[in-house]
Formats: sequence, C-alpha cells, structure tokens
Amino acid sequence: MAEQVTIHGIKACDTMKKARDWLDAHGIAYSFHDYKAVGVEQAMLEKWSGQVGWETLLNRSGTTFRKLPDADKSGLNEDKAIALMIAQPSMIKRPVLAVGGSLIVGFKPEVYAGVLDGRG
Repeated sequence: MAEQVTIHGIKACDTMKKARDWLDAHGIAYSFHDYKAVGVEQAMLEKWSGQVGWETLLNRSGTTFRKLPDADKSGLNEDKAIALMIAQPSMIKRPVLAVGGSLIVGFKPEVYAGVLDGRG
C-alpha cells in the first residue's frame, strides 16, 4: 500500500499552487489540509517541530511575522513559536508535505522528485 501524501498550507499561496501543480503533473495522489480554513492543532505542530525544528517551520520572512510587535518576536523558543503559529497559521512555512512519516517543508521540485519518484 502506498504511503499517504498530505500537503498542508493555505489555498491562496503561490508556492502552494506550484507544489500542487507539481504533484498533479506527476500523478501523485494527495490530500490537502488548508490550515487557514480548518486550523492546525498544537499536537501536530509539536510533532512537526520535533521532526524538523520550530526554526524550520516558522516563516519569519512573511508579512504576518514581520508585522508582529517586537515583544512577540523577541525571545523566541519552541513554545512561543508554536503559540504564534496556532494563533496565525499563515506564519507556518509552506507547504508542509507529509509523506508517510517524513516531512518536507517548503517547495523544491528536486526534493519532491527525490522523495516521490516512482509514485505517480
């Protein structure tokens, strides 16, 4: 049985569109979790953080993060970062692609090809 592929992110994001288009073009079946529409659970973020690190998950270059008060941006640690990502899911770097037990954060066609090769 093939491992389940789930792409997590926000529907309107350009990078998400590129990643979904890549999956479609390669015939990869996947489910889409829009964490802006349906939210994201703390347990999931904690699990992801344990796998890839909260520093990888937190999108510090987006406007949502940059608009935060300095007090919210200072002294960041895992707990604070997860709380920020739950409150503002657009602060989660996207896409997050879950393949079986593995995570790929961000979209790089060559990484997707390496992990998903032969699935389509």
